[in-house]
Amino acid sequence: MTLLREAIGDSLRRARLAQSRTLREVSTSARVSLGYLSEVERGRKEASSELLAAICAALDVPLSRVLWDVSTIMAGSDGLPAREPADTPAAAAEQTVAAEPAETALEPATATMSVAGAATKVRPPHIAEDTRIVIPAPKSDMLVLVKSN
Repeated sequence: MTLLREAIGDSLRRARLAQSRTLREVSTSARVSLGYLSEVERGRKEASSELLAAICAALDVPLSRVLWDVSTIMAGSDGLPAREPADTPAAAAEQTVAAEPAETALEPATATMSVAGAATKVRPPHIAEDTRIVIPAPKSDMLVLVKSN
């Protein structure tokens, strides 16, 4: 069983490493001691909501994104399927599918998804043939620039 403080620490560490930042840089920006931030990332200390907000601000990551990531980690450790946040197109499609009558839905194949190291069986939602799928343009904060030689 994954503890909440461990999942929060994992999420914060992944966010920091994705930005190639050091503990020292983030702790200075968040005004948290280096040792305490290290303990939070390793899941040894419970972070208060104020401390989490300061760390998230220092990482320029919304607290809601960290909490969503944590809920995904916790769901995976409980053996539950991962869900998209409510504001994503996949979640909207799932809500539309849930409104369809059960007798018209086909049995979709299951796929295996790995969430935080745990394999989980996930059924993709059934999408009717006449359904239009709209893919929104990416937001600028989601773009990754790659330099080619």
